[in-house]
Amino acid sequence: MDDATWRTLLDDLAAEASDLADVLADLSDGQWALATPAEGWNIHDQVVHLAFFDEIAALGFTHPEAFDDLGAELLAAGDDYVDRASHDRREMPPAQVLEWFRASRSAVSRAFADVGPSARTPWFGPSMSAASSATARVMETWAHGQDIYDALGLTHALTDRVRHVCHLGVITRGFAFEVNGLPIPTTEVRVELTSPSGETWAWGALEADQRVTGTANDFALVVTQRRHLSDTGLRVTPGAAAEWMSIAQAFAGAASTGRPPRHVVEDLPRLVEDPPQ
Repeated sequence: MDDATWRTLLDDLAAEASDLADVLADLSDGQWALATPAEGWNIHDQVVHLAFFDEIAALGFTHPEAFDDLGAELLAAGDDYVDRASHDRREMPPAQVLEWFRASRSAVSRAFADVGPSARTPWFGPSMSAASSATARVMETWAHGQDIYDALGLTHALTDRVRHVCHLGVITRGFAFEVNGLPIPTTEVRVELTSPSGETWAWGALEADQRVTGTANDFALVVTQRRHLSDTGLRVTPGAAAEWMSIAQAFAGAASTGRPPRHVVEDLPRLVEDPPQ
């Protein structure tokens, strides 16, 4: 990753967090307790999750031995450590959670800037480069922010920052099959998305028969499992592309079933695109 791309990634990470923090700053304590679409999680839980894992991500770059100790402790306590990290802190006042989120995001951003994109850090599984870690933090902020905006009935602003989420969604295709116990596919899939600014973003061979097309926002919602495929306007070819979109998962952890459809989709042809001639 060159210096200009790295700076853009860090700027986008800061901007996504800043937008969310501005919304959170205007909430009453009661609104922090609103349920989000993530089962069992309220807004407070969502922000604690972001702050907690920002803090741990920073620790991996600044004090990797301490990260190893903490990671081992969390994993030893059970597979539900992600839920516990949030639920165990429900008594923390919302103002304190917001301050923590801002501070932990600043800390991890400083760590990224200090080490550069190629530095590596331990994580829950294989080690990660700083570039991959920063991209994951953008995705996490965008996805958990979506849950918060949904809980509040607000529209998540469309920005080209979503490209990072889309890219992560594409490169984790093999991971999605792996965590579901399925063979990693070899069939090429072409992804063509319209960005919020009107550009076309594409991944995969132009001549690939298997395709996913639509808006970048819809693709990001599906790969982060914030929307069911049938509740988006994505067009997906039957076969390898459709199979992928049914299990797409841009975030780490065990396989997840994602969100159920919000309604029965009768116009099924809109989800299917004929292969190019």
